Amino acid sequence: QTSFLTPPVGFALFYLKGVCPPEIKLIDIYRGVVPFIILQLIGLFVIIIWPELVTWLPAYVYK
Repeated sequence: QTSFLTPPVGFALFYLKGVCPPEIKLIDIYRGVVPFIILQLIGLFVIIIWPELVTWLPAYVYK
C-alpha cells in the first residue's frame, strides 16, 4: 500500500494528478500524502514490534 503513495512508483499520486484541476501541482499532492505514509509506517513498526497483535486470532481459532 505504501508503494502506491511514494516515489518513484506512486501510481495513486499520478492518478490524482490526472484527475485534479490544473492549478494543483504534483508537489502539493506529495505533501498531502505525507501524513498517510507516516501512519502506515507507524502501523508497520507496531506490527513488527508486537507481531502478537496480528497472530492472536489465528492462534486462538486453531487451538
